Amino acid sequence: MSFIKKISKLLSTKQHKFTSAVILAGGTGSRVGAEIPKQHLIIDGIEVVVRSMLAFEKSALVDEIVIVCLNGESELYSQYKSKYGISKLTAITTGGNSRNESALKGFESISKKAKYVAIHDAARCLTEPDEIDAVIREAYKHRCATAAMKCTDTVKIADTNRFISETPDRSKLYLAATPQVFDTKIYMTAAYSAKKDKVSVTDDNSMAERLGFRIKLVETRSTRMKITHPDDIIIAEAIIKNNLS
Repeated sequence: MSFIKKISKLLSTKQHKFTSAVILAGGTGSRVGAEIPKQHLIIDGIEVVVRSMLAFEKSALVDEIVIVCLNGESELYSQYKSKYGISKLTAITTGGNSRNESALKGFESISKKAKYVAIHDAARCLTEPDEIDAVIREAYKHRCATAAMKCTDTVKIADTNRFISETPDRSKLYLAATPQVFDTKIYMTAAYSAKKDKVSVTDDNSMAERLGFRIKLVETRSTRMKITHPDDIIIAEAIIKNNLS
């Protein structure tokens, strides 16, 4: 281990607070067009969801992993744990009818010792341990932090008739990614508030934002794509095989 890595590990240990990772793997992945859920598709020899689990397994700041899966898949994840040596996997639970419900079920399964929780989409399987740790460290400082990718395209906002109504300043735009990391008290407040108010959100940041909590953006590499469409599998394999990650 290099001197720089030793120092980095030492600093991480000193800053460490018990952190749980909730990996959402309960989607059917219908847009991928495969016969099996996208989280079980193979990318360069390893399942999509396993790649995500391994990244959190190798994270210096993550203490445990909770998987939120499809009904009937618990035994499969037990097999993944054994086959790939994922020692941090402590709980497996099934998802709900929405992202909100699934994330909350995962949150309710984390350790009582957890001070921070990282919510991650299993389909973002190219995320690296160092990026996970970077987001967690910022959350330790600011209580909430999220991975995000700088927007490089010009974005247009459309009106109801699909005419351009506004062109926002590109320098201020980011694409929200995961992990999204929160102080557990903030996440609990935001999640139960959203449930009470029957608010549906597309990411966990939105739940905290609506209550006025500020979230630190942590820029990650542009290759941190989400497996959504059939071509994404090919692109992800190319990124891995050409060491572009």
